Amino acid sequence: MLSHKLGLGTVQFGLKYGISNTSGQTTAPEVSRILQYAATQGITVIDTASAYGNAEAVLGENDLSSFSVVSKFITPDSVNTIEAQFYHTLQQLQVKSLYGYLAHRPAEILKEPSQWKKIKDLQQKGLLQKIGFSLNTTDELDALLQKQFIPELIQVPYNYLDNRFENQMLTLKEKGCEIHTRSAFLQGLFFKEVQTLPAFFDVVRPVLKNVQAQTQNLSGALLQFVCSKPFIDKVIIGVETQQQLMDNIAGLNNTVELEPSTIKIPEAVLMPSNWPQA
Repeated sequence: MLSHKLGLGTVQFGLKYGISNTSGQTTAPEVSRILQYAATQGITVIDTASAYGNAEAVLGENDLSSFSVVSKFITPDSVNTIEAQFYHTLQQLQVKSLYGYLAHRPAEILKEPSQWKKIKDLQQKGLLQKIGFSLNTTDELDALLQKQFIPELIQVPYNYLDNRFENQMLTLKEKGCEIHTRSAFLQGLFFKEVQTLPAFFDVVRPVLKNVQAQTQNLSGALLQFVCSKPFIDKVIIGVETQQQLMDNIAGLNNTVELEPSTIKIPEAVLMPSNWPQA
């Protein structure tokens, strides 16, 4: 049973998000149902961020006492300082502390090292347990580590097509860093009908077609691929409905192992921020 490795992503609770999202932002009653079901299934981590629309406020309407909450801060300015963002997050979530607090734009720490000191100060006050980064590229992590900004928790993309961070994950894991991954479904790209995708995705079209043909339980197989990695502590998945979460857990616990992919996909295709807008 690998479902204990799942963590609950919440961007859909505050925004319409994902290439395969057809239902829009999740309603507040549905969020409550998702959280209640997650708690019964041993899911203990919630991942959110101040940049996720009103997700933190929606979460705060619920009892979060059974969850460890990880949030993220955006690049601070004179008004939205790190401290101001942090205390606003606590207020929105209606909690007294966080499990983790991550830089959403960690490359900015290289320009302003004082940001790292400020989140360390919050940690020393007992207001959060672990500090670290939410990352998009391996280069930014390399640069941070070279400057001795050593995270206690990182969140990185990792899925059947994307193992860019694997060597760094293994190194950090040996140093005691907690590893969270996201994008197991690559924002839903794995489930798209390949013939409907624009030319930008031509390079990945054959491998998508191949993986879709391997199993009728594609979501379960994709989750199993990531959850089975011993160096990964939590796999953050976003859902729009309770039924999706139920289906994902059932699928994860009843699936087949995917054949390894040997095709190297360009980084531009692996990063949704580069995708053409629909």
